Amino acid sequence: MKEISKKVTTEYNGMKISEYLKRVMELSVTLVKRVKFGGVFINGENVHMRAIVHTDDTVLVVLPEKNSENIRAIDIPLDIIYEDDYLIAVNKPYGMPTHPSRGNSLPTLAEGVMAYFAPRSFVFRSINRLDRDTSGIVIIAKDPISADKLSREMKSGGYIKKYSAIVTGVPSPDHAIIDAPIDREAEGNIKRIVCDSGKHAVTEYTVKKILENGDSLCEITLHTGRTHQIRVHMAHIGHPLRNDFLYGERNGDKTYKLHATSIEFTHPFTKERMILTSKADFENE
Repeated sequence: MKEISKKVTTEYNGMKISEYLKRVMELSVTLVKRVKFGGVFINGENVHMRAIVHTDDTVLVVLPEKNSENIRAIDIPLDIIYEDDYLIAVNKPYGMPTHPSRGNSLPTLAEGVMAYFAPRSFVFRSINRLDRDTSGIVIIAKDPISADKLSREMKSGGYIKKYSAIVTGVPSPDHAIIDAPIDREAEGNIKRIVCDSGKHAVTEYTVKKILENGDSLCEITLHTGRTHQIRVHMAHIGHPLRNDFLYGERNGDKTYKLHATSIEFTHPFTKERMILTSKADFENE
């Protein structure tokens, strides 16, 4: 169960509680609907959405919690980058799915996080999601209010997300912005392509180092968040990720190297601008 409270200041005297929840406590319309029946209290008294707040009132919002359905707990090591009362950031290893899925037998990050919080009730809410073979930072909200605020900021473009990747060859120029729309290759197909009918997608890259075999280590900044965006855009300019089985050429059983190295965002409650970082193992190649 998650509780948040706030004392009403003079400027909000006489405001309807439903408006106060949205404007001052920053709850989304969806969360207001969740708490409207029995989840809002003024000075300890359960109230309806037509109630009025007054100066020095204490508003309490209570959100019930339960475990994520169909996510088992598996005790696996977690590389925790950051944790507080509202969120946890974990360095996901290569080869680990973020969520369980049909046909997958591998342990997932979600299952490891469920074990980390056991026996407490916990709902797995990842704010960003990485593909199985992409490693790096995943942010998980600990409660629905934090999840709502973090997700809204990400959707509005408030996050700055950087990646490290090894691409084939050396892109020219050594710094550029790729602005090319992305869509599915075909209905029901996981593969994406650049096409005029696709969704707006912008990727910025910088060549950081040329490797001995002629490939390049690049720093990549996502300005939008489309599925497979980095992989699609780098392939589009003729420099797919090395060993990308879907957008380039695979070398035996090897796979591509892509790591989420940095995420900058606003903390959902302190409003502090946060920068979380993680270095990729392959950056020393």
